[in-house]
Amino acid sequence: MLEVRKSNHRGRAQHGWLQSRHTFSFGHYRDANQQGFSDLLVINDDHVSPGQGFGTHGHRDMEIFSYVLDGALEHKDSMGTGSVIRSGDVQLMSAGSGVQHSEFNHSAAEPVHFLQIWIVPNVRNAEPRYQQVHFTDAEKRGRLRQIISPEGEDGALAVRQDARVYAGLFHGAEESAELNVGPDRNVYVHVARGSVELNGERLEEGDGARIRDAGALRFAHGDHAEVLVFDLRPNELPTMPH
Repeated sequence: MLEVRKSNHRGRAQHGWLQSRHTFSFGHYRDANQQGFSDLLVINDDHVSPGQGFGTHGHRDMEIFSYVLDGALEHKDSMGTGSVIRSGDVQLMSAGSGVQHSEFNHSAAEPVHFLQIWIVPNVRNAEPRYQQVHFTDAEKRGRLRQIISPEGEDGALAVRQDARVYAGLFHGAEESAELNVGPDRNVYVHVARGSVELNGERLEEGDGARIRDAGALRFAHGDHAEVLVFDLRPNELPTMPH
């Protein structure tokens, strides 16, 4: 059974230079019924104005990844990494024992639209690390491309958790895909843009869906849809490791 969270039910933050929607509790937005799902803690849908961004700040013991939809995001961190993340790029920063970083819109003229997602790790105080991979539209077109996994196989980024993330693009009657994660897994689906049918139920841009004891999932009849699928442990809420 799908438990759908509609786009307009998400939290909202408006800071002038930043327009953000929060799937789960974050910052000043608090909802006792939206505290994450399994090991998935944060999905922030961020629009950042040209030349603006998040100044240097710290994180620890969190797997943080950015998925750029439009524009370019400039990243700098205390590990010495400096990079620009563009549409199709996925960045994964494992904060581990502690890291400082900043994220700015790389463009002085165009906005950047990206998802920032946090997954709770399975170990504390690990060595911080940075990964970035580009996935072409062709790799995601009409299929679910694994972009994050525990072992980082097949070109995916390696996450410190029993979690897998897939990205897919679906448009028209010819493009569909199935994913069978097995009976003892939770799944969260986020529609980044467009709309798509998930097991026959229509999901619109910004919508999310919790699926417990997930089994088989079918994505079809997309309308310029881009989706992220999180294959997660069968826990209800995120818990930090001891």
